[in-house]
Amino acid sequence: MTTSRALPPELRGRAFGVAEADAAGVSRERLRRADLRLLFHGSRAPSKGELTLLRRCLTYASRMPQPQVFSHATAAGIHQLRLPAHLQKHLMLHVSSVAPMRAPRVVGVVGHQLTPGAVRVVIHSGLRVVDAIDTWCQLAAVLSVRELVVIGDGLVCRKEPVATMDLLRQRVAGWSRRRGYRRLEMALALIRPGTDSATETELRLDLVEAGLPEPHVNAAIRAADGRFLALGDLVYPEYRVLTEYDGDHHRTADDQYFHDIDRHDDVMEAGWRSIRVNKSHRGDRRQLIVRKVRRALVERGWTP
Repeated sequence: MTTSRALPPELRGRAFGVAEADAAGVSRERLRRADLRLLFHGSRAPSKGELTLLRRCLTYASRMPQPQVFSHATAAGIHQLRLPAHLQKHLMLHVSSVAPMRAPRVVGVVGHQLTPGAVRVVIHSGLRVVDAIDTWCQLAAVLSVRELVVIGDGLVCRKEPVATMDLLRQRVAGWSRRRGYRRLEMALALIRPGTDSATETELRLDLVEAGLPEPHVNAAIRAADGRFLALGDLVYPEYRVLTEYDGDHHRTADDQYFHDIDRHDDVMEAGWRSIRVNKSHRGDRRQLIVRKVRRALVERGWTP
């Protein structure tokens, strides 16, 4: 059995263009060996291992004409939007051409055609890509209202938001007569600024859909004398009830874990009812949390 000649060090373990291989002295016969796979026309990648989205985009960008941009789910991945799992695993790249240029027809690419001025284009990580808000609007053609709310909450999140509610309203208004407009309108009414994670959004929507009052997002928890105690994930100030999501970093980081214990004790001493949520509370177990919140609200004076 013939052993494949090793690639030059600068090409190993990553995707690369055939032009790069030619410049490095790699033969076309070597590029057809089983340890390499065709990524796009004019490019190769290692057969084993997973390529990151950014690496695949950078490889395609080396051959991408100027009127083309990354869009839809690929743009969402580049912007690190809060995508649902079924889109995170999507391996095809979404690339849009601006008319009159036709949609690209390339192996490994889902092609789209845009009318001039239909979306705003930015440079992100060295790539030409539809901006984050217009990407959200594009995804309305394939995502549910709930999934759009999760992404929208991320756009107006508490830390380093990329949009304001006013800007989202302007973009949605400009999306009329395009696919997904009605879903965007419905999602817009449910988006709340100031969230920290998709999990918070999902839980908030579950509580409201169960007929409970809508909680405040990342609201201040205060003692009877007005002293600040903590920032709660989902808070019912009038009933002194809150729910908090414990992510893995709360458990694995000692400083965070010790701080959480002290903070939780302070909140309990101030007369608050705290309901903790973790990643096990999914599917059927999510109703366990909904019931706990309902019971706590009723005990504190809420009338269903």
